[in-house]
Amino acid sequence: MTFKVTILGSSAALPIRGKHHSAHALNVHEQFYLVDCGEGTQTRMMECGINPLKLNAVFISHLHGDHLYGLFPLVSTMSLWGRKTPLDIFAPAPLGELLSCMDNLLGDGPVFEVRFHAVDTREHAMVYDNKVMEVWTVPLRHRVPAAGYLFREKQPALNVRKEKIDYYGLDISQIVAAKRGEDITLEDGRVVPNDQLAYVPYVPRAYAYCSDTMPSGKIAGLVAGADLLYHEATFAAADKQLAKQTGHSTTVQAADVAQKAGVGRLLIGHFSGRYKEMSTLVDEARTVFPNSEEAVEGRCYEIPIKRNF
Repeated sequence: MTFKVTILGSSAALPIRGKHHSAHALNVHEQFYLVDCGEGTQTRMMECGINPLKLNAVFISHLHGDHLYGLFPLVSTMSLWGRKTPLDIFAPAPLGELLSCMDNLLGDGPVFEVRFHAVDTREHAMVYDNKVMEVWTVPLRHRVPAAGYLFREKQPALNVRKEKIDYYGLDISQIVAAKRGEDITLEDGRVVPNDQLAYVPYVPRAYAYCSDTMPSGKIAGLVAGADLLYHEATFAAADKQLAKQTGHSTTVQAADVAQKAGVGRLLIGHFSGRYKEMSTLVDEARTVFPNSEEAVEGRCYEIPIKRNF
């Protein structure tokens, strides 16, 4: 029951030696998702041992190049490798036009189906759903329409306590009913409440991705309680005015969002190239939210299971 994030790239817009543009790879129960796709993302995926052909979906926050320009070569490569399964892409509406232009310029499109889904960046809405996870948009405050994404694990199926099966002598049909959340009526007429028989085996986990954006109390409310929050921190606290002018956040502002949201851990990244010591930026964030870390490229951040027993 894996739930982990691999940081493929976490720099800001300008190229930086040894850094890469924004892209995170998410593994939920061995299903793979890409969040943003800056230039060079496909190479970073291969360097990190992530097969692009396994991607279920791609989520693009906004249409600035450092979050987008790796998508077109990635789609092309998957086509050359003979991908057959459809690929869902979620992004602000204009990307649909760009994908159509790519098909026209190349003369023929990918050999697999690309299913584009326009995201309304003004709404908090569920845009993706499968057996184990939901994905919700998080409206961001940037210079162009932008949406973050909240990846929330669904509540797992109930487990029935083995000792209760033996104690009450439950048969198969009663065990199945208990797993559905039902109370059980025994042969002698006694009713056993479900909460005495079954339990949720672990607490559902959540990861929130918020880049690029100015700080927002609304964002904090929408990602409240997430186990792991990635929030951009392009600028140091001293450059607060520059952050406001460019539609970004400072280290301290990102940490304030994390504190208000009550998240478990905060990853900060998307640092401007003007800063040479990332540890100084992390230290700033920790003055507000102690459980802050740098989003280190190539590193995996796993959200462990919290057992209910």
